[in-house]
Amino acid sequence: MLKRQTLKNEVSISGTGLHTGQKSTITIGPADPGTGIKFIKTNGDQSTIKADISKVIATKRRTSIGTEDNSIQTVEHLLSALYASSIDDATITIDGPEVPILDGSATAFIEAIIEAEIDITEKDREYFEVQEVMTFKHEASDAEYIIIPAERLEIHAHVQYEKPLKIRQSAYLSDIDQFADDIAASRTYVFGQEIKDLLGEGLIKGGSIDNAIVIDDGSLSKEEQLELAKVFGIDDLNGALDYDPDQGNELARHKILDLIGDLSLLGKPIKAKIIATQPGHGGNIALTKFLKAKYMEQRKLKGKPFYDQNVEPLYDLEGIKALIPHRYPFLFVDKIIELTDSKVVGLKNVTFDEHFFQGHFPGNPVFPGVLQLEALAQTGGILVLSQVEDPENYNTYFMKIDNVKFKHLVVPGDTMLLKMELLSPVRRGIVHMQGTVYVGNKIVSESELTAQISKKLT
Repeated sequence: MLKRQTLKNEVSISGTGLHTGQKSTITIGPADPGTGIKFIKTNGDQSTIKADISKVIATKRRTSIGTEDNSIQTVEHLLSALYASSIDDATITIDGPEVPILDGSATAFIEAIIEAEIDITEKDREYFEVQEVMTFKHEASDAEYIIIPAERLEIHAHVQYEKPLKIRQSAYLSDIDQFADDIAASRTYVFGQEIKDLLGEGLIKGGSIDNAIVIDDGSLSKEEQLELAKVFGIDDLNGALDYDPDQGNELARHKILDLIGDLSLLGKPIKAKIIATQPGHGGNIALTKFLKAKYMEQRKLKGKPFYDQNVEPLYDLEGIKALIPHRYPFLFVDKIIELTDSKVVGLKNVTFDEHFFQGHFPGNPVFPGVLQLEALAQTGGILVLSQVEDPENYNTYFMKIDNVKFKHLVVPGDTMLLKMELLSPVRRGIVHMQGTVYVGNKIVSESELTAQISKKLT
């Protein structure tokens, strides 16, 4: 198991913010294992803003976190460098409203992290491992993503523009370890036709040809070129906008850089191959929220048993009847598919002809919650009775039920997976177990059951 990483020392970087035009100094330093990446603003009330997807407040041409009254802008390049350097925990102090743009890439941040040195902690790193192929489309921007299970993070990025220039570029990061060499130096970019509107929206106040690729798309009049030259602090634009979008793939590589920074807000390193078409901050953040929901569902179902219908059960119906005394119409376990000293997993196929559906409820058949508990109890009884020599001479009786939660309906056609785990060793015939009922990717009920195993009276 790989361990979480932080920094050994502090390192500082100063510069101007791309959008606010204000100068700031950030200091990146160590943090306690498990605390994640957090920003501390030092030019006010020392407020802390966690780098988390729930904190995102703006995605127009950058990613900003915090609140409307207290935010940090353009965090993506720094976060991308931290993620690519496998830094899980770090404290970042900042004395301004925006992370410096520097040269528009992540190179300086990578160099700073190398200077600060990496410290490996004793705490295990937890990953989000994608387990199925998924697709996601951000309707507002037409960004599309395909997410595929993989052993590490891989990213394909494709960008295309039909006007004002026809551009098609692709880039591929096969391993996050290649980020520093292949991705970090790629710079942010803007088309000439976008600049006037962005300035009108109060953005790119700190923009210049030194911190962004400005693509001459032929849309600027001579007057606009002179005005833009003044913004950039130069006499004229002749030779300043000489980037050729048909050469190389820097635009697509920068899209990978941004996507990694935005994905880092998930708070967990990701094992997946992501194919991104027309990605941007809006789509990236929406994707990260989508993946966060999947991660939370996966975490919740971490203990869900796996049922392979092609594998013979450990006990079929006849084997179960040899262990517990229950019979139709009160036997609610069809198979046992897993059995250890402390855990058992059973299966119950819910069919429409169950006798209780006649009255529960007519026209709206619902498997009773109390019978879910009974099915769990029978499954738990199999765990205990499988460990005695003469199970036919014992019965199992409920003593107590605690912390019961019914979360979803169970209806005909469902297959219930019944998991029972010992919460403490069996003593004097007293069994204390945690029960969980799954249907598909849902937990439908949970409970703690205490029962007593007693020998039958002769």
